[in-house]
Amino acid sequence: MASTQTVAPPNVTLPSLLVTKLRDYYTLTKPEVNLLILMTTSAGYYLGGKGSFQWAGLVHTLIGTLLVASGTATLNQWMERVWDGQMRRTANRPLPSGRVSPLEAFIFGVSLSLAGGIYLALTVNRLASALAVSTLLSYLLIYTPLKRKTPLCTMLGAFPGAMPTLIGWAGATASISLHAWYLFAILFLWQFPHFLAIALMYREDYERAGYKMLPSFDLDSKFTRAEIVAFTVALIVTTLLPFVDRGGPAYTLSMVLAGGFLLYHSIKLSESASRKMASRLLHASVLYLPVVLIVMAVLKG
Repeated sequence: MASTQTVAPPNVTLPSLLVTKLRDYYTLTKPEVNLLILMTTSAGYYLGGKGSFQWAGLVHTLIGTLLVASGTATLNQWMERVWDGQMRRTANRPLPSGRVSPLEAFIFGVSLSLAGGIYLALTVNRLASALAVSTLLSYLLIYTPLKRKTPLCTMLGAFPGAMPTLIGWAGATASISLHAWYLFAILFLWQFPHFLAIALMYREDYERAGYKMLPSFDLDSKFTRAEIVAFTVALIVTTLLPFVDRGGPAYTLSMVLAGGFLLYHSIKLSESASRKMASRLLHASVLYLPVVLIVMAVLKG
């Protein structure tokens, strides 16, 4: 008679469960996206500031913005949990995998968002708070639902995506100037080569979940690749406008070199629809933006 052997359950302790849960909550905030948001918010704050730099003001602005951004990311995943489960790259996220319940995520997201908006209003100014809250609302109520309806979602989503620059500027000055809108325009245009490259990389995944990130007529992606080149050129031209008088030849040369680097990868993608080229453009865009912002900060008048 064959003997039966009972397999002992894994030794799961309360501390390990707590660590896992905290890691899942942290993942819900999309820390990799928040790093970009904090960078652009900091750039807006520094470029907008005049006189002696107010470190405390920057810290308060970053904390409030981070809270709102984390809440937005969490609520976005709460809204898209069903479709995230249908895509390979997102199926293991805390919500579709079941590690965090929808109610937990909703409470967490709303709490972070409210805390961030209130924190900015109390420690920074009302304008920064209003801009942060409007970013959250436009991202969740306009961009997120439109992802399943029209490829124009990328353009509409670029507006809340560029708002951290204005939040930072408002945090430093309690106002929005023409130069703040120039900075907004740069980040707005930068998102097209960046996010369209992602859309090309994960086209099948998006289609499986019903997301209309790319035009249905553009089966060979020629239109999208041409669009990427056009927006890259527009971005390069825009970077040469706002601070050229203040930065002088050093600014112009730096922007031309950085723009040439990004344009090279955009053109290479236009010549080949391979995922490899899309990935290279994605990484090039991630390198390009910090360089542009650093040059602006170093050569600030």
